[in-house]
Amino acid sequence: MTKQDLVDRIQAFNAGRRPKTLKLKYKAMTKNAFGFLRGTCHLFYQDLPVDIFAKAPPVWICGDLHFQNFGSFRGDDRLVYFDVNDFDEAVLAPCTWDIARFLTSVLVGAHTLGVNDEDAQDLCEYFLNTYTAALETGKSSAVHCATATGLVQDLLEHLTTRNRQQFLDERTDLKKKTRSLKLIPEKTFAVSDAEREAVTTLINTWASHQPNPKFFNVLDVAHRIAGTGSLGLERYVILVEGDGSPHENYLLDLKAARSSSLLPYAPLPQPSWNSQAERITAIQFRFQESAPALLNPLRLDGKSFVLRELQPTADRVDLNQWNGKLKRLVKVVQTMAGVVAWGQLRSSGRQGSAIADDLIAFAQDAASWHPLVLDYARSYASQVEADYQIFEAAWKDLS
Repeated sequence: MTKQDLVDRIQAFNAGRRPKTLKLKYKAMTKNAFGFLRGTCHLFYQDLPVDIFAKAPPVWICGDLHFQNFGSFRGDDRLVYFDVNDFDEAVLAPCTWDIARFLTSVLVGAHTLGVNDEDAQDLCEYFLNTYTAALETGKSSAVHCATATGLVQDLLEHLTTRNRQQFLDERTDLKKKTRSLKLIPEKTFAVSDAEREAVTTLINTWASHQPNPKFFNVLDVAHRIAGTGSLGLERYVILVEGDGSPHENYLLDLKAARSSSLLPYAPLPQPSWNSQAERITAIQFRFQESAPALLNPLRLDGKSFVLRELQPTADRVDLNQWNGKLKRLVKVVQTMAGVVAWGQLRSSGRQGSAIADDLIAFAQDAASWHPLVLDYARSYASQVEADYQIFEAAWKDLS
């Protein structure tokens, strides 16, 4: 691929995004090849030969499955889980699409963790074998404090020490028992008066249909900068009254929803969703044991948004803590493999997704598709590395 071809494809996909945060996305994509992979989900599926995994059972997939799209959160049942946490690209597709992207992320991201190529290949094998074994049981499970192991267990145990006041103190200023959002470089920036009014009206309208509307009384609004792939889209952090000022306020995340970048390539008919936010939240509810608190699809000025709570218990595993001990990464990868298989089983038989019996049969035939998926991931990981080098050289033209 030539430099101009790559730049044209990336710019075409990101057309219409907000220049200020889009620039941050491009900057994040120049950090390393894994950052580039995170910011170019659309390239992965543009390049994916649709027929290569055509015989795999259809399931509800994350679409952008990589090892940074797993994390902890408090569910509607108030338990803290570890699960896939990003469904912006979610669609109905062959189950191996997610697997191929995850394996590619392991092979590309290994270099950022100081993992050699041989060990990265082993991690892929562990993922495939654990995913297949979990799928073959036909029964879903979940990861929480009582079932977690290794670095995931360390994360969930550490989260028990966090409290709401500390969480708020990091993100807000407190004056005379009233909080306001901090404007933190590359994390938050000010909204216009019109944006503040529009977001406040949206939340108030939605809250009027909730059991406790006063809980959602808006105290402050700011633009939020987070993630990589979605940078450039509208995103807000909202401070609300919650259970009382100043220490029981809550923070909400309101994120614009756009069409999945997988949709043009998906070989299966998709449901007719009322909005892109409904697609995201509906698939997330199906996939997870318990969805994050306050997860809801909303509409603002004809655009759809996903609302969720920003929580003290939301975090990712620090994979750098593997400290040269491969077994620590193996346990994390095995946990992630189980989570993916369980989510696919949990959401089976829904609007075109395969039933559990089909997934079990596919798992039992692993010898026929394991090599295919792994070979493709190896090949595409090399392409990502090459494309990253081209993009890094082109960065000055985009900045």
